[in-house]
Amino acid sequence: MVSDNLSIEQIQNFEGKYPKQLWYLFLVEMWERFCFYGMRGVLTYFMVDQLLLKDEAANLQYGAIQAFVYAFTFIGGIFADKILGFKKSLLFGGTVMILGNLLIAFSPSTMFYYGIAFSIIGTGFFKPNISSMVGELYHENDHRRDAGYGMFYAGINVGGLLGGALCIYLGKYYSWQWCFLSAAIVMFLGLITFLLTKKHLGPIGNSPLLNLDSNKRKVREIAVYIGSLLSIPLIFLMVKNTDYTDYFMYTIGVLAILYFIIETVNLKNIALQKKLIAAFLFIFFYFLFNAIYEQSGGSLSLFAKDNLDDSLLFFHIDPNVVNNSSNTFFVIVLSPLIGLLWLWLGNKKIEPNTIIKFGIGFLFLGASFYIFYLTRFFASIKGITSLNVFTFAYLVTTIGELCLGPIGMSIITKLSPKRLFGMMMGLWFLASAFGQLAAGKLGAAMSNSDTGNTLMSKLQSYTEGYYQLAIYSIIAGVFLIVITPLVKKLMQEVK
Repeated sequence: MVSDNLSIEQIQNFEGKYPKQLWYLFLVEMWERFCFYGMRGVLTYFMVDQLLLKDEAANLQYGAIQAFVYAFTFIGGIFADKILGFKKSLLFGGTVMILGNLLIAFSPSTMFYYGIAFSIIGTGFFKPNISSMVGELYHENDHRRDAGYGMFYAGINVGGLLGGALCIYLGKYYSWQWCFLSAAIVMFLGLITFLLTKKHLGPIGNSPLLNLDSNKRKVREIAVYIGSLLSIPLIFLMVKNTDYTDYFMYTIGVLAILYFIIETVNLKNIALQKKLIAAFLFIFFYFLFNAIYEQSGGSLSLFAKDNLDDSLLFFHIDPNVVNNSSNTFFVIVLSPLIGLLWLWLGNKKIEPNTIIKFGIGFLFLGASFYIFYLTRFFASIKGITSLNVFTFAYLVTTIGELCLGPIGMSIITKLSPKRLFGMMMGLWFLASAFGQLAAGKLGAAMSNSDTGNTLMSKLQSYTEGYYQLAIYSIIAGVFLIVITPLVKKLMQEVK
């Protein structure tokens, strides 16, 4: 059988733990995440070091950029559902991301915001659609789906580890041109990988308008491409002025909720509606998690820049490299161990359900930020504290993330009707967008609370902020565990 002609049944009726298509998508996502996390990891550092922004302004800009990136995943998901299909969305998004990084590489200081605007559009079309394709590799009731998303999540973090470490290293010690050029090169590798392997996906990701007249379909597709590119100047203006970002995000938030309500009502099936409400609850708490967790690219990046020594165990290493890559490193190491733990607990009939896992994730997140707070007690008189304690906090953060992140995407696809996969994955990433926006504002508030001009005063203001975030995380975790029976009723047979 020629791969181009594979049916969805042939793909889903695979033997073993993983379908072969998962490995192709794993590689594509790995290269794209190198590009994304490489960019994310340098944003605040670059803006402070090269654009000469103050910490507060850099945190707000970081939140705005990340908010737009994830907000456009919602828009990209809708266009994929209704017009382009996942495959064409991915190719378009990847191409635009390459162009964005090349623009910045050409002239980092002058072209930064223009390149960022391109990258926002590109990621919006790329990210939700490859995640949705993973879900379509499995039957609705295939218990192997969680394992598949777990492996896919590993691909995300391998790319994040490589990109997070290499891009900041190239930028700090060689040139910012090489930093952004490297991101463009690996994104190009990702697109080549997809073009060479997409035939094995069969009908997965094809345009939903295949039955429409080809000329009419092309007109709609071209309209999406042109409309997206024409929005770049507007995105440029809104990213530079964070007040505009707020207006945009609040507007798209209201519209997204209304769209979700309309689609839920249109289902006219109470059982499916309950499942979508449960999915929305998971999405809401994912927003809260990200508002705290995503300090890594903002306040923690600036904290690493100024307040950490360079001694990690028996080695000397740049603190920003550790900040950008330790989380992804721990994910790669711990993911299989956490997965085996769930399997062992499952065999013992004591595995916690998804909502409990979310609650546990918040408790570990709270513990990690309490450890970030404790770094103040290891500081020298100059305000320089221990990289070892800082890294240990990331280890605890990662355990919390692994209780939530890998199963989050999986549970959304389990609870959503197939025709709404794109919208629901878009909402999942939109929640991340609002989390990123909130994270930037929280980081800016920490910076603004600094009443002095010394490294010690900066250390005290940031660590006090981390203490507050620890409390919020623990409250959210306890609340989730308490409401578990209610959410289980909404989820029905879904585990």
